[in-house]
Amino acid sequence: MQNVTDRTSNPFGLRPPFDRSDPGDRAAVFGYGDANADFHVIGDYPGIHGGETTGVPFTETEAGRAVQSVVRELGFASGPRDAPVLENCVLSYVHMCTLPAGRTPTDAEYADLERFFDAELRAINAHVLLPVGARATDHVLRTYTTQRRRFDLDMASLHARDIRGRGFMVVPIREPGKWDDGDRETIVSTLEDLLASDYRQTKGVATTVG
Repeated sequence: MQNVTDRTSNPFGLRPPFDRSDPGDRAAVFGYGDANADFHVIGDYPGIHGGETTGVPFTETEAGRAVQSVVRELGFASGPRDAPVLENCVLSYVHMCTLPAGRTPTDAEYADLERFFDAELRAINAHVLLPVGARATDHVLRTYTTQRRRFDLDMASLHARDIRGRGFMVVPIREPGKWDDGDRETIVSTLEDLLASDYRQTKGVATTVG
């Protein structure tokens, strides 16, 4: 495959539409990793999943480190935890901009950044989308599959489920802070099985629920 880009952080040179970050924080936590990846892990925003000071998704916070530990166990990540080396995996957020400590993005702010996230996702064009938490899962299912109406947004039941969309396979991940016994093992096992399969056939397949 021809490389899209060899840049690890913000591979497509995106510029966020606003900067409301606290002093010392990054204005935004851009997509990070292998821009030619087959697996795209999608978090919510930096205040939950981390990276406000490192600039790297899924660092710093307990939830972020939990997701990164899964990525590492699957062999996608190596090296420093605040600046991992990623292969066949890219990390990004639905809402990339950082906000004053403790503040959740408004619906309008999510809407402002939707086009940036969408442009990055389509440029990477991964085979498997891994949304983390309810917000990211809702957005991915609504935008990149025709399946959202078929599901309640019950992350306990959607966790590690195989949902095939419009050219993507979607495997939601429950918010790590709500993981029950076995949730971590289940997502690792599901993705190990997927890696052992011919998952690249997800491109162009009919929309079905796995």
